[in-house]
Amino acid sequence: MKTLAIVGAGKVGQVFGRCFQQHAVFSITQILNRTSASAQSAREFIGAGAALANWQELIAADVWMLAVVDDHISEVCTALCEQGLINEHTIVFHCSGSKASTELAAAAASGAAVASVHPVRSFADPQAVAEQFSGTICSLEGDRRALAVLLPAMQAIGAQTVEISAESKLLYHAGSVFASNYLVSLMDVALRAYQSAGIPSELALAMAAPLARQSLENVFTLGSAAALTGPIARGDMTTVSRQQAIVAQWDPAAGDLYQAFVTPTVELAARKHHSEK
Repeated sequence: MKTLAIVGAGKVGQVFGRCFQQHAVFSITQILNRTSASAQSAREFIGAGAALANWQELIAADVWMLAVVDDHISEVCTALCEQGLINEHTIVFHCSGSKASTELAAAAASGAAVASVHPVRSFADPQAVAEQFSGTICSLEGDRRALAVLLPAMQAIGAQTVEISAESKLLYHAGSVFASNYLVSLMDVALRAYQSAGIPSELALAMAAPLARQSLENVFTLGSAAALTGPIARGDMTTVSRQQAIVAQWDPAAGDLYQAFVTPTVELAARKHHSEK
């Protein structure tokens, strides 16, 4: 069994570590975090590995998982190389959604096989994610030698894997941002609009929930064009213009957001009408 060392065991690192440990995919040897307390907490969650906060305590491993924040991936990789921990027998991968395996250039220059692995889901509750990880879609890209190990490793913990290219990584991740992060921001605007119109917060949630849930369900079952309803789908651009003005008066940033959605929604409505002919 190959050994695995984890650098930066936050939510994603902890979930992967725990899944790898529970399914006996890798032998987890080290967990390096910024503080001893966080490293120990991660070790308890994962259930294996030595909890470290000192770079000098690191020893060689077959596979290195860098679950650090995006902007630190390259420097962490370089630091591992400078300590002589990376060579032609090593696999190094990171877990960023937007960064490609090219961030690991220092490891590649040392002869290592490099890759990136990104799970497409929210990690707000690591305990729940770890328990329900099976079926999670994970995108991978990188060297064939790295993927020869990582693809079966991810499949062993129940992941549904898809290979992408390094060149498409940023655009791919933007899709996830729209589907998750910006969707949350959009719902926040909707709830604030309800509340500013005099709807109590609890009732605003009750009003928005079925609309949002059914709309998403319709997208996933019918397709986005068929799921579109509302004034633009009906061709009622007078209402759209009046609404945009009142929203801009209420909150200029929300007004800009409303306006930004008009053109793509008009185009989606055109696709809807074309498909219905």
